[in-house]
Amino acid sequence: MGLLKIGLALVLIVALAFVALTAFGDWKWRGLTQALVERMEVARLAPEPARFNAQEIEGLPPVVQRYFRMALRDGVPIVAAATVQHSGTFNMGETVDNWKPFTSHQRVVTRRPGFVWDGHIHMLPGLGVRVHDAYVAGEGILHPAILGLFTLMDLRGTGEVAEGELMRFFAETAWYPTALLPSQGVHWQAVGEQSARATLTDGALSLTLTFTFNTEGLIETVRADARGRAVAGKIDMRPWEGRWSNYQEREGMRVPLTGEVAWLLPPEEGGRKPYWRGTIQSMTYEFAPSYRSGQVKQP
Repeated sequence: MGLLKIGLALVLIVALAFVALTAFGDWKWRGLTQALVERMEVARLAPEPARFNAQEIEGLPPVVQRYFRMALRDGVPIVAAATVQHSGTFNMGETVDNWKPFTSHQRVVTRRPGFVWDGHIHMLPGLGVRVHDAYVAGEGILHPAILGLFTLMDLRGTGEVAEGELMRFFAETAWYPTALLPSQGVHWQAVGEQSARATLTDGALSLTLTFTFNTEGLIETVRADARGRAVAGKIDMRPWEGRWSNYQEREGMRVPLTGEVAWLLPPEEGGRKPYWRGTIQSMTYEFAPSYRSGQVKQP
């Protein structure tokens, strides 16, 4: 009985220590997240003009004009910021698929472009990996940490890391489509009947993505010829693609609530490799000054 009591006491001590460690990790991670968001908000600019005028899209490639007519009502306010809640699965395996559930909270500002993705990937019951994936004031950040305490990787910089994170921001503008307008700094070039290239510049960074549109005229895929893939703590440039679906109208805009992101690897490396599949659970918009905020929720 004495050994049993000692064993139970040890188990209880370990359990309490783990609970305390988890709580401390959550507290520390929230502080890191808040610091990133505050840095991003300091660099925030008010978008101009304050609302969409359909005359703005005259002269754009026909497929792009059709997209804006399908996605935006004339006079809709320009999105200045958004707060997004996701749920889905994340592929943790570099060579063999290892899908794990995740939930996340994301803060976005459209001018100056930036986002902070605060993800929680559930590895085992009670054991999670916290992830910051962010583009803040021209700096790219990728920082996963077990329990928010034990860093697995910490990539930061204004070069390839920043370029990759700005690509993510650009691809996700389908969620706040006014950010794709020429007045918001995007330049469009025709490619074909169903595709167009869009270029976005932020400071010293300038990048181009290829947007392909579905039969309804809405964004179906967004592709980069090369984006930095983090492998063993290093950046490996590979083709990359995001797919959008489940479009619904919210606040005068048609936005996709479901997405999948993948690396486009050569056949000898397994071919197309999805690594993120997610659904928007809620999205709160903040519009240009003088317009109200609106909230999108998954029905």
